[in-house]
Amino acid sequence: MMGYILVILLYAVFLIGFGTFMSRKVKTAEDFFVGGRKLGPALLFVTLVAPNIGAGSTVGVAGLGFKSGISAVWWITASAIGTFILAFVIGPIIWGIAKKHNFYTLGDYFEYRYNKNFRGLISLLMFIGTIAIFAGQLMGIAWILSAIADISKNWGILIGAIVIILYFRAGGLLSAAYVNMIEVFVKLAGFLIAIPFVLNFVGGWQGLQIKAAANLANTAATSSYFSLTGMGTGAIIGFFLMLTPSFFLSPALIGKVYSARNKATVRFSTLLCGLVMLAFAVVPVLLGMAAYAAFPDLPQRDLALPYVMKECMPFWASAIALAAIFSAEISAADAVLYMITASFSNDLYKTFIDPSINDEKLLKISRMVTVVVGIIGVVLAGMLPNVISALSIFYSLMSVSLTAPLLFGLFSKRASAASAFWSAGSGVLLVVALQIFNNGNGFGIFNAQSVAIIFSILVMVVCNAVNRRRAGC
Repeated sequence: MMGYILVILLYAVFLIGFGTFMSRKVKTAEDFFVGGRKLGPALLFVTLVAPNIGAGSTVGVAGLGFKSGISAVWWITASAIGTFILAFVIGPIIWGIAKKHNFYTLGDYFEYRYNKNFRGLISLLMFIGTIAIFAGQLMGIAWILSAIADISKNWGILIGAIVIILYFRAGGLLSAAYVNMIEVFVKLAGFLIAIPFVLNFVGGWQGLQIKAAANLANTAATSSYFSLTGMGTGAIIGFFLMLTPSFFLSPALIGKVYSARNKATVRFSTLLCGLVMLAFAVVPVLLGMAAYAAFPDLPQRDLALPYVMKECMPFWASAIALAAIFSAEISAADAVLYMITASFSNDLYKTFIDPSINDEKLLKISRMVTVVVGIIGVVLAGMLPNVISALSIFYSLMSVSLTAPLLFGLFSKRASAASAFWSAGSGVLLVVALQIFNNGNGFGIFNAQSVAIIFSILVMVVCNAVNRRRAGC
């Protein structure tokens, strides 16, 4: 056990040190927020794929695979589809606008396209939602440390927060991008090593099927577990409606797109990111299913991934694999910290509190916000039950509030600030109402988030139609 702890601690110290060293390149707020707009294809690719294969796509999806079987593959697949839309539809267009007007955040675009008040509303929603997803990443780190070193959830959360805050605070996006290069390499190497070892431990695919079927002890349940539609059509559609928009309108991903040196870099790097995500989609699912086959009585499904990586491989392979999970959680968390810091510092503080703030003070405020939000994230992570619960809060808020305003803002001249307010506001209120009065369920095959997204789009269409006849909506 001490060997695993030593590997993780040394790796964490290395990440902090490297991130702090690279922070010397950060001289201005533009460097901190958008990497000086000089990221080439390799650096943009790693800083996109690093958070996209994070807590949700590793610990969370393995937990889904443990519980629901092979159909959990749709989580990452839906995310990859959103990444392709970012590559060819949203990314190049919004990069051109951001370059022309020197935008740092998605909030800058919303003020340009609609008005300052809409920017404030969205930034506040994102600030709240991103704290939830940051908590989810911290929980992923905690489950790793719990599995390998018997560290309590709360202590694991605290350790993860300290590592992330120290290296991100130093250099923001630019520093994180260089750290992400190391994290992505370790992450992909670790998972590639894990798959053959873990499958061999359970007797290959056939052995996994036999052991899982024995644990399920029910023909119908076994059939569902090994079916691509096992978790139900409604849940799968919900994944696409909740996750696909999130991966082409996430403020963190949009901000990283702004950092590209040109449009060709945006297209190539984002496409490559989506392809890697598709190839990776089945990996955590298989590992989660193998965990169910070998260890069906795990007390928490989020323990599935770190547990198989510790128990099913020799020490050297386990150490690399566990460092890979740690990398996944850390890289995703730094992207979330970037999003939170940008939402508060640039979109709320600079816009509404101190519009005349200079570059040096903005950089100082951003670093201070990183620390404060880290503390809030630690508290919230201790309260939420699992990683997917935490991520769902964020994805729901983001998908429901941003989908219609961003799409109609980019592709329709009729979209007004009033229609954007009505669309985002009504969608969020509907999903909250369904959560309170309908036990979080939607209608028919559509879950609550799906219903709210569709409703917000319809509201936008109606408002745009009204705008033809009279001003405002």
